[in-house]
Amino acid sequence: MSHRVVVNHEEQYSIWPVGRDLPDGWREEGVHGTKEECLAHIEQVWTDLRPLSARRAADV
Repeated sequence: MSHRVVVNHEEQYSIWPVGRDLPDGWREEGVHGTKEECLAHIEQVWTDLRPLSARRAADV
């Protein structure tokens, strides 16, 4: 089964099966592949696990 990397408005990442409608609030990030490939990509790009709102609050 092929997957895609998705991201929400808080810049939190997940994977979602290709061919299934995305849940509300999520958009495609642009990477497709096996589950393992998608998870490896997320591991590389999602280095700060705090939601965007928490990162912004910490910057104030």
